[in-house]
Amino acid sequence: MQSKKKFNLSGPVAFLIAVLVLLIFVPINMIMGYSDKVFDMTPSGRYTLSEKTVQLLEDSADKQIEVYFLSDIENLLDVNAPEFLPLYHTLTELEKRPNITLTCFDPDEDKELAESLNPSGAIEVGTGDVFVKCGDVIKKVDASKIFQADSQNNASYAGEELIASAIYACAVGKLPTVYFISGYSEKTLADNYSVYADEIKADNYDVKELDLSSVDSVPDDANIVYLAGVDRDISDEDRDKLSEYADNGGSLSILIPPCDKKGRFENIEYILEKFELSMDYNIISESNTQNQLLDNDSKQNDRFFRVSYPAFSEDYTVDLTTDINTLVANGTYSAGVSNIRSLHESGVDSGMIEKASIIENLPASADSYEYTTISTPMGGDDETAEEAEALTEQPICMGYYSYNKQTGAKLYVIGTDSAIDNDEVSFYTYGTRMMTLFSNTWLYDSDIDMGIGNKANSYDTMHFESSEKATSVLRIFTIIPIAVAIVGVAVWLKRRYA
Repeated sequence: MQSKKKFNLSGPVAFLIAVLVLLIFVPINMIMGYSDKVFDMTPSGRYTLSEKTVQLLEDSADKQIEVYFLSDIENLLDVNAPEFLPLYHTLTELEKRPNITLTCFDPDEDKELAESLNPSGAIEVGTGDVFVKCGDVIKKVDASKIFQADSQNNASYAGEELIASAIYACAVGKLPTVYFISGYSEKTLADNYSVYADEIKADNYDVKELDLSSVDSVPDDANIVYLAGVDRDISDEDRDKLSEYADNGGSLSILIPPCDKKGRFENIEYILEKFELSMDYNIISESNTQNQLLDNDSKQNDRFFRVSYPAFSEDYTVDLTTDINTLVANGTYSAGVSNIRSLHESGVDSGMIEKASIIENLPASADSYEYTTISTPMGGDDETAEEAEALTEQPICMGYYSYNKQTGAKLYVIGTDSAIDNDEVSFYTYGTRMMTLFSNTWLYDSDIDMGIGNKANSYDTMHFESSEKATSVLRIFTIIPIAVAIVGVAVWLKRRYA
């Protein structure tokens, strides 16, 4: 009996499938190419706005917000630098909002527009920065902060968090305010601290002068209060105002230089005591020429000298020295001070105050426990003079931070204001200036935490006990697909004429 010949549909079926692919998938790909629709499959949602950002944009929909990206946005689409894509999508998603306008430009080509974003001249404007403006309030997002790396050097994207923070600050209509208390020396913000104030402004703070005697209390919008360069004690009334401010979790930065005024500064001591610290009535000099530095006249000066910024210890929660020590190690700045008094712990330890030294004198040599600093009494009384003389050739501290874990109050205190004075700061004391500037971020961070966080890449890893096991696994993953392919080809060859 003759068997029936099977009808071979392999040719028509293959042709039909090919036609269907052309008719369905090619148009879909063309449509998707024009639609610019993004399907974000990343675990951290790197290419879409988070729910918190969307809610922020909804809440500020009645505000006209301008966003400036200081570069050509097409540069973010570089196929060789895919890490820039999250910023591209953040900016383009913002642009879709009817109340937000996005302007991208090269700051070197349009200098007039770049200058308009920096009306005070205090902010550095650079390629890749993002500026947010709402009304008269302008906030900068530095390009160096948008893309970051964790401790394992894995890339992460912080742009959405920072830009959302900037939008919030501008929409509210106010930057964090830093007040400099006036009236307790001949120095003023405009004449003596204006350059340093501009550096604070560049970090997105507003800076103002404050006469405490003219107000009933420290203003509610005071995020940081500076008491700098005083040469007399503060009044009882102003002491009570600062004390109340501290009790309510305020942040103080006290820069109190040596002073020849007789008598104790009891009210300033009272404020320091709240943070379990105290001041010495002296001026420190360095007798070891190896530790001396040049002054502003380029002359070696025993009151200009090298110091150390003690390394951060894991026993504490606050780290004010790692960043500056890194810059000192790189040769960017010098760890030095000038015209400085010493400070010390008061001897009280309540357990609720975390305090640590941030400026210390250096020993005579790296392998020595001998000190060559000289403590000369200045101001104060007979008791403080005796205490000051006892500090000669001893390890001393000239700066502290203190943090009240119960109230949230914070204090940064150093025994000089020379580091921030327009006329007194020198190249060799700039490290102390920068540490003081960095401390503002600890005292009050101008970047509001929006709770979005950094969006990091995700990595899957496999761990093997030995290289042999790793090699065997790789072979399996290589051999199995090849074997399946060979079997498939063999089956096709056998059945192609069936």
